[in-house]
Amino acid sequence: MSDIKRIVAGFLAVGTVFSAASCSKKNTKTSSEKAPDSAVTNQKKDDKPEPVTAPGSMDIVWLSDFDLNPEGGQRSSALSIFEDVYGGSIQFVSVSPDEKFTKLDQMIQAGDEVDMFPYDMSVFPEGVLKDRFQPLDSYFSEMGVDEGMWKDMSAVIDKFAYKGKHYVVPFSVSEPQLITYSRKLMKDGGMDDPYTLYKDGKWDWNAFNNMINKFSESEDSLHHFGISGFFGRAILASSGKTVVGFDGEKLTNNIKDGEIAKAEGIMRDLQSRWLYNKSLNGAFRTDMSTLFYASSDLTLATSNRINPEADLMIVPFPKSPDADKYYIACDYDARMLVKGSKKGKAVATYLKCERLAASDEKFMAKKKEQALKTMTEEQYNALQEYISSAKANPVVDLGYGMGDKMLKNGDCNFDTRGAMDNITSALLEGGAPVGSWEELRDRMSPVIDEEIKKYN
Repeated sequence: MSDIKRIVAGFLAVGTVFSAASCSKKNTKTSSEKAPDSAVTNQKKDDKPEPVTAPGSMDIVWLSDFDLNPEGGQRSSALSIFEDVYGGSIQFVSVSPDEKFTKLDQMIQAGDEVDMFPYDMSVFPEGVLKDRFQPLDSYFSEMGVDEGMWKDMSAVIDKFAYKGKHYVVPFSVSEPQLITYSRKLMKDGGMDDPYTLYKDGKWDWNAFNNMINKFSESEDSLHHFGISGFFGRAILASSGKTVVGFDGEKLTNNIKDGEIAKAEGIMRDLQSRWLYNKSLNGAFRTDMSTLFYASSDLTLATSNRINPEADLMIVPFPKSPDADKYYIACDYDARMLVKGSKKGKAVATYLKCERLAASDEKFMAKKKEQALKTMTEEQYNALQEYISSAKANPVVDLGYGMGDKMLKNGDCNFDTRGAMDNITSALLEGGAPVGSWEELRDRMSPVIDEEIKKYN
């Protein structure tokens, strides 16, 4: 039995199975199943495994705007393994989202202990250029990479390889940008089921546009919108192209790619015909005035609850008619090893725990059990397919991680916000100082070139 299987078997044998969500409740019941004979599964009198590492060696200082160890003792599966099996602990240093990078720089410069930092798409590659992080390659053995537990994520991990080193090693894919729709609404309107089209490889931009056109032209007292929600980034990613290209060594400006132009054309067309509903209301609309709702899977529970008779389903964004694959915009769950930290092995071990909680079938079974309280089994199974790096094609555009001139969240002014913000929203909003993709492209391209020079 491998070390990983021993950890899982022993951990579950003493009844410490937790939901993968950070808000899950600790299960204190013990199991009658005998734990395997292993150093990591020997039990104390209080039914906790004997830690396998020296006291203090697995203590991590975590600087973030969210806590991995929330009050009330409600631990995630990963944290439970890290604490109970490896004897680790995580000290939380709280900082606001707007100040986290300033605080990180201050702590590094002052020589204060800080080991681990949250990943989001704004972190990389700018964080490497500013010398905030160190690569994880030296700690792959502690992460369990050689044990095969990261195999399903290898394609995604390779997309983040920067000049031969790995600063970002995602342990899971999360929050895929999807489309929620009502099968009842589709059937009543005489339209095909998008999920059926997806399974047949026919869910493309043409099918998407044809459905919106048919729905918008139907006779009804309500104005019919084609889609609402978070649309721009996802439709751009569905082209399979990135604004900033990357071959592992050099960044390139791809803004003139023809597939990107087609995706931008869809945005412009929907806005010009008043078919894009700017409302970000957090769920599929109950008045059935909008055919599609674009969002991550996090809104599905609410959409199901307020639309019990709608027979809701989810699909990825449609693909280009010229593509043979579906591409998704999504987030990646990862943690960064801070520059100067002496706890590389501890951070790597914690990442191993996160990967174990995100991939082992026993932990996944508990996660599914929890998820089925708010979604159907068909929805859940489809979601797992969409976030599987072996079946889906997550898009990594480094343009989102190159500083404020490229991405500046919360700023709605065309002239001051980032180039990536304008590329994914200006044509949807209308009223911007550009009326066509060609104008927008020519305004943003010099900005992208200027930022790329800093990295190349």
